[in-house]
Amino acid sequence: MSDGSETPVASPWRWMLGGAALYNWLVALPVLLTPGTGQTDRVVAVLVAGFGLLYALVARQPARLAPALWAGVLGKLGVLWVMVPDVLAGRAVAGTGAVLAGDLLFTLAFLAFLLARRRAG
Repeated sequence: MSDGSETPVASPWRWMLGGAALYNWLVALPVLLTPGTGQTDRVVAVLVAGFGLLYALVARQPARLAPALWAGVLGKLGVLWVMVPDVLAGRAVAGTGAVLAGDLLFTLAFLAFLLARRRAG
């Protein structure tokens, strides 16, 4: 996974990043496979799956691609900012709160990873 020019990254970080990729794909796939899903929901699912690809790439080369993870932080914070008010008001689709809780946990994990890399580098 490393060409020798990277500072080694501990396996737990790689597992977290791989878990984030899998999480995004598991959120996106049902939307993409459900017949009759609206176009806006399918577009959002494609973007969620695309961010999953980003996380998978960072998991493969975390030292090299770590800065790209800021896109994930921004994306997840944006989703939380847009959707949490509807969850709190009871206007969101059932299960949205659980998905957003996962997004919050991964946002915090991404920030921990990025800040740890900054301190180490």
